[in-house]
This record gives sequence, structure tokens and C-alpha cells, in this order.
Amino acid sequence: MSQCAWTVLSGHLKQGAAFDDAVPGAVIAVQTFGDFQNFNPHLHIIATDGCFYGNGGFAVGPRPNPSDLETAFRLEVLKMLKNEGPSDQEGIERSAQYIIRAPISQERMTYIPAAQTKDGVAKVVYTAKDGRTSRTFAALDWLAQLVRYYGYCSNKSRGLRKKSAADDQIPALVESGISRTEFRKNWARLIQKVYHADPLLCSKCNGSMRIVSFIESPETIKKILLHLDLIMEPAPVLFLDVANSALSCASHM
Repeated sequence: MSQCAWTVLSGHLKQGAAFDDAVPGAVIAVQTFGDFQNFNPHLHIIATDGCFYGNGGFAVGPRPNPSDLETAFRLEVLKMLKNEGPSDQEGIERSAQYIIRAPISQERMTYIPAAQTKDGVAKVVYTAKDGRTSRTFAALDWLAQLVRYYGYCSNKSRGLRKKSAADDQIPALVESGISRTEFRKNWARLIQKVYHADPLLCSKCNGSMRIVSFIESPETIKKILLHLDLIMEPAPVLFLDVANSALSCASHM
């Protein structure tokens, strides 16, 4: 990031100099934390307000406006990521999946009910990526951390609410404006993204399937499954009246 910033800033300062051998100067430090120890990568820069030239001369140049450098800086960062990142399509897809990944992994999280703990407090055990290190949280503390860092109370959510002057409003559920057709498309896309399997792909001909109707009647579902031999009717259970049989046998003796 600092190299990208130096490329953009030095180019801007050189453009304002009248000498071919103009050389600007800067000290750039990268910081990755914000006010609340959250991940917030940014740069602190001390730069000359002009360029050195010749045998030690210095020419003052125009003061750079940060907003004028933003677009060029973004392009430099994207160029750096493209040069250092994966070049194949599969690698790019993996990187994209990693970027939009969930903040936690459900597979690495274990919930222990209160009835199974010594102190009667429900616990969550979360295992690190190495598979060896783990940390135990009280269930409510774990939930509070998710809300604090990733949910309604996260820095991003609070910042967006503050920007829209909605920080003091009470949250409430609102009706979605997405049509039912869009919802049907979304569920299949999300399943494919998570489980890497297309639920609308026919397993026999690999053709694309579509939803004809939703069947909710248990009797109808049972008839269809029986017809396809996907379930079997339970065998009838015979109940023997042992007491009456014994009495009947005794009467014939």
C-alpha cells in the first residue's frame, strides 16, 4: 500500500515541478487499526511540499488535494493485487469467495448447553484455523461479540446509520421489496454458493430444472415417494393377546 501511495504522490508532485530531475520526498507508515482496535488499514504520510532538483535546490509545488489522488491510488492498489494475485479463473473465484466469507465458521463452532457445563452457563467453543487452538466463550458473550463486531452494533453499521441520520431510530422489520420470482432465484444461487451444488440441475441429464409447484400435503408426498420407491411401507405390527391364548389353551386341557 505504501508503494502504491508513493507512486501516485510522487507522480503528482513531479508534474508540478519545472525540472526534469525533480525528486520529491515522503515518509509513509502503514497502520491497520482504528479507534476501537478494529481492522482499519490506512496510511500516515509526511511528504515534501515540492521537489528537490539539481545540486540541492528545492522548488515548492502545489499542495496535493487528497480527493484528486483517490482514483489513481485505487487503480494502483488494484494493479498491485492483480500482479500479485492468482491469474487463473479458479484462483480468482477462490479469492472472491474468501472476500465474501462469513466472519465465523459454523464447522469450527461447538455449542455446549447449560445442562452439560459445571457452572450451569451455556458455552461456545470456537476452534482456530490450525485445528489445535480453541477458545471457550460464554454463549451470551459470544453472541454479544458477533453483534458488536459484525452485527447491528458494529462500527460499519453504526457509521452507516449515523451518515443517514438514522442512528437513533428503533430497528424494526420491514416488508421486502423483492418479488417472489427473485426470491426463488436467490435461494438456488445461495445454495450453490455455499454447498457448491446446483439444486436446479438434473442429476440424470444435467439439464436445468424449474419449480412447477410446492407440495405440502403429507399424504400426497407419501404417495409420490412410495411410487418412486424412495420409502417403504412399514410392516404391520402383530399384537398377541398372550393372556387370552393361555386361558383358551387351559380350557382345552
